[in-house]
Amino acid sequence: MTGSAAQLVLLAGAAALASGSQGDREPVYRDCVLRCEERNCSGGALMHFRSSQPIYMSLAGWTCRDDCKYECMWFTVGLYLQEGHKVPQFHGKVSLNAWFWSTVFHTRDTALTEKMDYFCASAVILHSIYLCCVRTVGLQHPAVVNAFRALLLLLLTAHVSYLSLVHFDYGYNLVANVAIGLVNMIWWLSWCLWNRRRLPHVRKCMAVVLLLQGLSLLELLDFPPLLWVLDAHAIWHISTIPVHVLFFSFLEDDSLYLLEELEAKFKLD
Repeated sequence: MTGSAAQLVLLAGAAALASGSQGDREPVYRDCVLRCEERNCSGGALMHFRSSQPIYMSLAGWTCRDDCKYECMWFTVGLYLQEGHKVPQFHGKVSLNAWFWSTVFHTRDTALTEKMDYFCASAVILHSIYLCCVRTVGLQHPAVVNAFRALLLLLLTAHVSYLSLVHFDYGYNLVANVAIGLVNMIWWLSWCLWNRRRLPHVRKCMAVVLLLQGLSLLELLDFPPLLWVLDAHAIWHISTIPVHVLFFSFLEDDSLYLLEELEAKFKLD
């Protein structure tokens, strides 16, 4: 179960801006990075940087250019604050996250970890749709589920292939994930509403769907990180943890219901 469909039209309209942020485009920031690289990222200065770099940063692949971008980000933030302006966003990208690759990506932002983060996020949503199909259709029509699974795998393969081999398009990735997220949300909610009286435990599933869509609105917010650590995206990640615990509780209740239903059927036979 995953969420991000609540971004809808607002995020789709912002897709053209997803490949960059205000801070990244700021001339002061760009000039600072250029000068820093010229001064620190070649010859003896580069050797000094590497020799004095903490081992954990070296193992994470932190480069001199990364260090320049980091230092210049804070330099630019300081200028904005001095002039009384709002703190700009840097290195912002719209992202849907599977937890493992999200952790890797947020630990070290590279082209590979970014792609894995994005691809796994898409896979999570498609898996949620598959799970919904299994629960709502597959118990009576397993052949339909098998065909639908093949279709979802084909869609994921096409999606990953396009972004990997043709063009890594942030706007397209966003629209695609919003679209499948909508399918996921509508399908689950429709089934829950249809069965809410017969299966009281589906209210947990409804709560999960609605909470995830509501929490995903945090992805629309852009404010300076609290204590320079917790931005809207980080708060979104933290907030989704208890929601998934609630979804697991729903899965337990639903599994017990299906087992009891199966036992009753065998007794009748």
